[in-house]
Amino acid sequence: MAIFVNENYPNPKNMKKWILKAIVQRTIASLPYATQINFLFQKYVTKGVFLSDEYFYDRLGHGRDHLNAYQKYSKKSFPQTSLEIGTGWYPVVPIAFFLAGTTKIYSVDITFLTSKQRVKTTIAKFLESFENGRLKEYVAVNNERIRALKELFDNYDLYTLQEVLQKLNVTYLVEDARKLSLQNDSIDLVNSNNTFEHIYPEILIPILKEFKRVLKKQQGVMSHAIDMSDHFAHFDKSISIYNFLRFSTTQWKWIDNSIQPQNRLRFSDYQNIFSDLQLPVIEQTFRPGNSIEVAQISLAKPFSDMTPDAVAISHCYFVVVLNE
Repeated sequence: MAIFVNENYPNPKNMKKWILKAIVQRTIASLPYATQINFLFQKYVTKGVFLSDEYFYDRLGHGRDHLNAYQKYSKKSFPQTSLEIGTGWYPVVPIAFFLAGTTKIYSVDITFLTSKQRVKTTIAKFLESFENGRLKEYVAVNNERIRALKELFDNYDLYTLQEVLQKLNVTYLVEDARKLSLQNDSIDLVNSNNTFEHIYPEILIPILKEFKRVLKKQQGVMSHAIDMSDHFAHFDKSISIYNFLRFSTTQWKWIDNSIQPQNRLRFSDYQNIFSDLQLPVIEQTFRPGNSIEVAQISLAKPFSDMTPDAVAISHCYFVVVLNE
């Protein structure tokens, strides 16, 4: 794999951790049962699938932002129906919506990643957060719903996973998000949490078209948080969050993998996608990042054609409101 020659680490013991992870993930992606193998790899090697407080409150913060955006632009307390793409291992945002009062919570993913035990772990985190008083900082909890959550947890072993999800008003859609099994004009709030950066434009664009189809045409709200940093840097602190921008498109195809793909799109790319699809962005924010750090990196095209300030933006957030 010639792309790694420039790293000058011929001995695997001396390779940067991100390179080893990239090699392992590419190997896993080629195997049967890749999703299950990747879970074990992350559980026992990278330690990346445990529901830490940091991850829980980060996701809960996203849920708060989605609910606040919906309340602000719809003038309603909570969405009756919601759709999330990419729930992942732990359904933090769907349960937050349940506690807020949402009656139909859909979550779409190409694979089913959660389990009965992981849902129980998530519920336990919510109950702990409620008891210590932190939950109210994120969600205006419906008292009836928190009682229902406690009852569900106390009698958890009596129910199947499907019954647990039904009690949480959650429906998992294991399907292609470009062809949703939902009706036109049926969803109040569509949201995503650091998911778009894992979807390549040729797939993301039809997904957004589909979101537009199912979103209610009057005061329907989309709320999307996007992490544009190099996700290998989350695991390997020795590299910059802009490290992946050093590689050409051809090199990146060799490094990237289908387990955790990264499209490397920048803030302006997302702006253009929303504009081209005539999705009216009512609100957009971003973290400026570190342009000095970017200037110290030998960027590949097309990033080298951008200003350091434009490249440096590491996270962004978009709110779309339909009023057709």
